[in-house]
Amino acid sequence: MAGSHRPPQSVTNNAINLVALLTSLATLWWLLGHGAHIDPLAAVLLLGGAYALPIMALEAIWLQREPTPPGPGGEDTDYRRVPVKLLGLLLTLGLFAALYWMLPEYRGSFYDRYYEALRGVIPWGVLLAVPYFFWMEKRGSGRDAYWQMGRLALLRPHDTVPSEIAQHLLAWGVKFFFLPLMFTYMADKVVFFREFDFGTVFDSFKDFFDFVYGSLFYIDLLVACAGYACTFRIADTHIRSTEPTFLGWFVALMCYQPFWSFFSAQYLEYHPGRGWGYWFTDTPQLYMLWGSAILVLVAIFAWATLSFGLRFSNLTHRGIITNGPYRWCKHPAYVAKNLSYWLIAMPFMFHSSGWESLRLCLLLILLNIVYLMRARTEERHLSRDPAYCEYALYIEEHGLFSAVGRKFPLLRFCPGHLFNRPAAAAVQQPGGKSSGSRGS
Repeated sequence: MAGSHRPPQSVTNNAINLVALLTSLATLWWLLGHGAHIDPLAAVLLLGGAYALPIMALEAIWLQREPTPPGPGGEDTDYRRVPVKLLGLLLTLGLFAALYWMLPEYRGSFYDRYYEALRGVIPWGVLLAVPYFFWMEKRGSGRDAYWQMGRLALLRPHDTVPSEIAQHLLAWGVKFFFLPLMFTYMADKVVFFREFDFGTVFDSFKDFFDFVYGSLFYIDLLVACAGYACTFRIADTHIRSTEPTFLGWFVALMCYQPFWSFFSAQYLEYHPGRGWGYWFTDTPQLYMLWGSAILVLVAIFAWATLSFGLRFSNLTHRGIITNGPYRWCKHPAYVAKNLSYWLIAMPFMFHSSGWESLRLCLLLILLNIVYLMRARTEERHLSRDPAYCEYALYIEEHGLFSAVGRKFPLLRFCPGHLFNRPAAAAVQQPGGKSSGSRGS
């Protein structure tokens, strides 16, 4: 593998993802001009559909990829299992609905638009699940996790596999946590664009910066919403497996609300004072240069997200991504985001006392370490997949930061490393079955 000059084939296609993005942006432009009567909730669903449907259609036509067989194979088709699977779906939805009802975080008005969307979408989803489960059964899904959940609902737990049920619930747990946040933020962005005066974009660099910065994060939210919602085996965007460790979940969830408010305020508050632009008010050239560098990094972050297409998701493996910026770096989103944190924060640090600057720098380094832990736990999960091991070893030799890895061995991908230990078996079995985690 060390002599290879190309990474393994990516599960997605950049051109398809870009076409889908342009389709959704064109839909947004139409909404701004002619869709004032459409409420933000419906607008989010429309924009998400305008992004997701082209990917599904173009991948089916262009890539001509057969959907991944859902089961171990060899099981006879038995359509009597379909009602049990439908019951398993209802039990799954009921469990997470109970969590939304029980947990204080989800009882506030912040998520009202998300709940309204669920009330409109779930009945249709359950209805469409009937032909979908028939299709799955025909393809040999057999006694899958939905069937096992249905057996639990019938109080017949024999023939169930606890590890498969656990993975099923973890996968739904990812949706449970991330989809409400992404959907709500997305709805807020739609409102922002509707109220924004586009005639002011080029009035000053500050106006331009604010608009582009917000627009790039809109792209990130669009891809995230569609990714968390569209986990369909028929489109090959299903979840192969979910991060199984507490550490992996902890370092990921602490970077998102409501946990981020606590951790940032109590342990990682490195960003006091005025915004970075304040310090460059009297030097417009430096202001533009600094701001442009931040925008470039945020654009790389958005590009990395877009490279997942419909397969974007924290904490899950939905296929190995080797296109876009992942062609040169295993974790371009994390690298770009953390570098942007330094550019945004450094002006504050330079205008503090020496000890205070050191304290703030150490706090930001601590946040960088959190993202390093996220990267390492993801690699540990992914390295169960031989395709990821092949990709990681390629990046070790040809990646943008390969020289850094040679100088700091702790940063290298190593099958025997604490965070990559499962990779050893995968490397020895290049023909093995993929079962990793999210590519990042």
